[in-house]
Order: sequence, then C-alpha cells, then structure tokens
Amino acid sequence: MKLNLGVAFCSFCLVGHTSRDIGIPKTCSLVKEFSTYFLLSKSPSHSFHKRQSYSCNPQRSFGIRRYVDNISTSRGFSWRMNTQQDHSHSYDYDLIVVGAGSGGVRAARIAGTHGAKVAVIEKAALGGTCVNVGCIPKKLFVYSSHFSHDFEDSKAYGWDVEVKNFQWKRLVENKDKEIHRLNGVYEKLLTNAGVNIIRGHAYLCDAHTVQVNERRYTCQYLLIAAGSWPTIPDIPGKEHAITSNECFYLEKLPEKIIIVGGGYIAVEFAGIFHSLGVSVTQLYRGPLFLRGFDEDVREFLAHQMKLDGIDLRFQVNITRIDKQSDGTLVCTLTDGNVVRGDKVMFATGRHPRLEDLGIENTGVHLGNKNEILVDEYSKTNIDNIYAIGDITNRIQLTPVAIAEGHCFADTIFGNNPRRPSHENVPTAVFSNPCIGTVGLTEEEAREKYDDLIDIYKTSFRPLKHTLTLREEKTFYKLIVHRETRKVIGAHLVSPEAAELAQLLGVCMKAGATKEHFDATIGVHPTSAEELVTMRVKEPEKSTKNRNAL
Repeated sequence: MKLNLGVAFCSFCLVGHTSRDIGIPKTCSLVKEFSTYFLLSKSPSHSFHKRQSYSCNPQRSFGIRRYVDNISTSRGFSWRMNTQQDHSHSYDYDLIVVGAGSGGVRAARIAGTHGAKVAVIEKAALGGTCVNVGCIPKKLFVYSSHFSHDFEDSKAYGWDVEVKNFQWKRLVENKDKEIHRLNGVYEKLLTNAGVNIIRGHAYLCDAHTVQVNERRYTCQYLLIAAGSWPTIPDIPGKEHAITSNECFYLEKLPEKIIIVGGGYIAVEFAGIFHSLGVSVTQLYRGPLFLRGFDEDVREFLAHQMKLDGIDLRFQVNITRIDKQSDGTLVCTLTDGNVVRGDKVMFATGRHPRLEDLGIENTGVHLGNKNEILVDEYSKTNIDNIYAIGDITNRIQLTPVAIAEGHCFADTIFGNNPRRPSHENVPTAVFSNPCIGTVGLTEEEAREKYDDLIDIYKTSFRPLKHTLTLREEKTFYKLIVHRETRKVIGAHLVSPEAAELAQLLGVCMKAGATKEHFDATIGVHPTSAEELVTMRVKEPEKSTKNRNAL
C-alpha cells in the first residue's frame, strides 16, 4: 500500500512536471528511484548511513528531495519528504554551517555538491579571518614590504631607482579591492553549490536549532566553524591598543609601533612595519619567540631581525599603557623601562569565538581553553554536532580548516568516511626572512626517538647577496631518523622557504629518506640545491647534554 501510494504520488508530481523538461525516460527513472527513497525515508530505523547500503543512490536522493521540494512549492503542496534520522521532526536543512570562513565554506560547498540541503550563517564578510583580516591581506602587505629591500638591492645590479615615497593609503585601498573580489568569489562558490547564505548572528538554541535575526532554523547536522578572535590582556590602558584586525585598516602608517607577542602574527607584522619604514619595538615575555618552532630556527631568525634593525626584546612585557595629550602611547614594562609609540599592537594569541553563540544550550563539551572538543572526524560529544577550524584549537591554519571541512562533508554526505591528517603539515611564517617548516622539530624528534636522529644543517649567504653585501643569510636543516633514514623534519629560513616547505611536505608524506634527497640532482645555481647536497652530520649530542648548554 505504501509503495502504491509512493509511486502514485511520484508519478503525479514528476511526470506532469518533468516530462516537458527532462523527457519520459528520465522521468521514469526518477519515479523508480524516488519511490524506493520514499519507502526508506519512512522506515523508523532508517538513517543516512543506512540508506547508503540500499540501491537508492544517496547523492541522487538528496537531489531528488530538493527537486520535489521545488515541485511542492510551485504546485502549492505543503508536504515535504522527511529524510532525517529523527522522524518526529521535519528539519529545514540537512546541514547548517555556523561561520563562512574558509573551512565553513568548503564544508558547505562540498556538502551541497553531494546533494545536501545546506545553509551557512555569517554576519560579517564571507571568507572569515583568512580572507578579510588574515592570510590574504597579510601576504599582500608582506609583498609590499619586500620592495624596500628590492629597491635598495637593485643598485648593486646596475639599477638607479628613484623612490619618491610610500603611499600607505593606496596599498590599503588596493588591498580592499582584492578582498572585496574574493568575498564575491566565495559567495559564488556557495550559490553555485546550492547553499543558502543567511546573514546575521547565529545563536544556538539547541542541538538542532539556530536563531538568526529573530527567526529560527532547524537542521539535522550542525557544523560550528566560527573561528577565533584576537586576545588582548587585561591591563590598564588596554583600550588604547589594537590587534592585527585593526592593522589592516589604519588610516595612516605610524612612525613608531610597539608589537607585543611572540607568535607568527607578531613576528610577521614586525617585519612588515619595519620594512615599510616604521620604527618597530617587539616585546615578548619569554626567553625566545616562536615557541613550538625548531630552536635553531628561532635563534637564527631573531639574529636576522636584529641585524635588520628591529628592536627585539625578550623576557619583558607591558604592565600598563598611558595615552598622552599628543596621542602618544607610553608603555610601562615589567623591567621598569618605558617605551613610547604611536600604536601598540597586541598579538598575544587568539581564543575560540564562542561569545554569544549559545554553545551552552547544545551540551557540547569544551576544553580548558574553551575550545570545542572533537574526535578525529571532527565530531563533538553530541552526535549531530561537528566543529572544525580554529574553534577546535587543533592546528590554527587555514588549509587545515579547509581539509577538516572537506573531510566532514565527504564523511556525512558523500558516503566516503575521511579524517583529516594533522601529521607533517607544512607551514610558513612570513617573517623577513621567511620561515618554512614541516615535521618534527629537533627537540620533538629527540624526545620521540630517544636521540636516534641525525641532524644536517647549513647556513650561507645566498648568491643574490654576494653583490648586495646584505648580511641576510639562509638557513636549512634536515632531521633524519637514524634507523629508517626517513626525513622527519625540515626547517628553512630564507626568502623562498614557504614555497620549498610545500614541496618538502609532499616528500615527507611520501616517506622520502635522506638517500632520496642525496640521489636527487640539484638545480644550479639555487639556494635550494643545498637541500640535496648536505652530507656532513652534526656531532651527536643527547637531550641531556643539549639542555645543559
């Protein structure tokens, strides 16, 4: 009886509506598959993953449901097919994504191409931190900052370049144009995948309900991809400070800036502002910045930055900020000294963006840093709620969030269970010079393999600066597991380090050994050829001896 009713209904809706558009054979095929899907969707024990074992194609089924929804709307029917795990509810969407950053957009787009009915909620510009106040505008500023050295170096190569001045306003305006273009690209990617973009602030009412602008939307699956936000320490005068967010929109370039922090954001902006002609003082509370990176790399970059003229101070912090009548900011330091500047920028970490999200209404568990706790498939302790990106506090990198989002969509909607790999993730710090790194640091490798490692490293003046006589040097380091001979760590400091790290990541994912590197012919003359010509190991030293140095 159910089958007859299902076929009759399908025939009535589909034949009348589709015979003109897609032809009778296609219509018959849809009727057959739809009727199968109709029965499966009414089964009390039926779930999405169980559906996949039947002959009815789940990706096709999502498409059929969307098509029938359109028919229902056009013909005035209020009936909707219920394809959810909990059949006591009829959800508005198969998936709602909170946050349209790179990870959220990727997840929504891929889920949409798999046939799911998807909505993404975002109150700000599409693209999240990376596109608007992160990776992209930061890299554009880095490009701009490099020209100061390039103009100077060109003299050694016979060029007489007259540089009149630097137009900060022009850089910001051109940056804004590019970001606006990318916002449009993201919108097009979503709409082309059939994703509904809902503008406004998302508030989670429960595990299946999200409120936006006084309206509530329900979903079977909820993906939280709200990202992170800069943290400013609670000190007197903190209201006078800015973060990297505001640096992208400064009305004018400051003459002197004080940057507080030792992570990649602080290091990158110190190089950007210094190369654009700003007097930079960078403060870090620890003995050496870039905690978590290889110690040799940290020491080498600190030396290079000091040679370049950056006032780099360790084991010191700001206790208060006082604004003077002329607008100058006076910073009192923990060592008793005072520094003055036009701007004070804090790059002292980021926190998961949970404010006013309503996460407490969902039952989702949080960690010690208020990060959302997830398993290897990005699932929380609540079966239908997942989280990706910075809000999970795993690896705070855009490509990682994108990979997590793609894996989520393939797992839930694509019948292809996948989990993102957080091992051997290449990354870069766009300092001056740049850092590129992948794999274990020497400290991590010694702890993991009990000193059964070989170290190869070199530092040299690149060919370019044999004419400029600039003191900038290049540093390369390979860490090799002594028994397997696999390269388990690669760390570079050079202008091309980021590009090299990408390909080194491929090599290490493939399990390349030191012998593979040695057997590779170098490209001459390049700095990178040193990666395949390093033959002399560093003298052995145990962790105990190293820590005693």
